[in-house]
Amino acid sequence: MASSAPKEARYEDLFELPPHVVGEIVFGVLHTHPRPAPRHAQAASTLGEELGPPFKRGRGGPGGWLILDEPELHLGKHVLVPDLAGWRRERMPELPIDVPYFTVVPDWVCEVLSPGTAALDRGDKLTVYRTQRVPYVWLVDPEAKTLEVLELSGDRYTLREVFTGEAACRAVPFDAFELELGLLWLR
Repeated sequence: MASSAPKEARYEDLFELPPHVVGEIVFGVLHTHPRPAPRHAQAASTLGEELGPPFKRGRGGPGGWLILDEPELHLGKHVLVPDLAGWRRERMPELPIDVPYFTVVPDWVCEVLSPGTAALDRGDKLTVYRTQRVPYVWLVDPEAKTLEVLELSGDRYTLREVFTGEAACRAVPFDAFELELGLLWLR
């Protein structure tokens, strides 16, 4: 007797998840994980707070970006929820109002790594970002206190820089602003 192939996840499967669970569909597989733990949430929230004024609002920086926490992205057949994503305003001048998700490929995404999500973030999600041509991906690890900056070069990501510890840094595409890494690790 032949075994049947696993059922491919559908968008409707996400509606059945409890409210405290984040669901993503990557290569037809439903991945679920609980809402972010405190260190994860602290790093993501602080990063958004730091980038917002200079890049989203133009206070002390160039402006011209839309930066959102945990947007639901529909990229091809995949449904992803990065911790942060950003679009240059010329590519997305207005928010979509007729759907609760985004289909425009972001210009930047940030994944905050946690033990339960790091393999997916570094593996299949990074593959989706690459095939969908997301120019920049940041991987933030609150435990290791690192920021890895990946840049799309041709058909692959190259590791442009790794910042560690408490240092101030300038990381593309937001290198017009100095980011204090130590703020991301506050406890």
